[in-house]
Amino acid sequence: MNSTEKEITYQSTNSYSTLNTFTERTKNVWFVCHGMGYLSRYFINYFKGLDPDDNYIIAPQAPSKYYQGKDFKHVGANWLTKDDTELGIENILNYFDAIFKAENITAQTNLIVFGYSQGVSVAMRYVAKRQIQCSQLVLHSGGIPKELTAEDFAYLNEIPAEVHLKRSRKAEMTVKLIYGTKDEYLNDERMASEYQRAQELFGKRLDILPFNGKHVVNVDIINDLV
Repeated sequence: MNSTEKEITYQSTNSYSTLNTFTERTKNVWFVCHGMGYLSRYFINYFKGLDPDDNYIIAPQAPSKYYQGKDFKHVGANWLTKDDTELGIENILNYFDAIFKAENITAQTNLIVFGYSQGVSVAMRYVAKRQIQCSQLVLHSGGIPKELTAEDFAYLNEIPAEVHLKRSRKAEMTVKLIYGTKDEYLNDERMASEYQRAQELFGKRLDILPFNGKHVVNVDIINDLV
């Protein structure tokens, strides 16, 4: 007997969380991707220290939820695994597209794309594949996807006739690489590799921000980004 794996396309529904209210006074729109084990409604609390009049935060929810621990009380979520990664990426990109459309994110405000831990990979892939023009791309304690190259971000130096999000001040986009010097998931070799990859991808746009700490969300640095 032969086993065959097939694919099917269907409509799916997912939630996302927002913090504060988007008004004509809003200066910054944050698109923040949580790490493995988080839920968006809790992860978004790390951004409560930002001025609510100036900052509107959108936190997408990773689609794969699971119970954490043997007591089956706490639920976490995961963006991707090594199984069917390409299909998972495409589903996430389409989900992000739907959020951008629903929230009507335009060029009138500064867009900050933020990824923490596993969220770095989905944030970077979305920016690259949809050629997002953001004022800041923040990579906090996560790894750069191996398939991305400098060519994927070459559009930042060009002026295309039309892009997914058109921004007049694209040359000002900066990339912040944030990590804890005592991060238990990073050794010297891994950090050297991530430095080199980031330099290759972003060059002079890159700003490295280390802090004295472990693999945790650094709220102080978040509050200083704007």
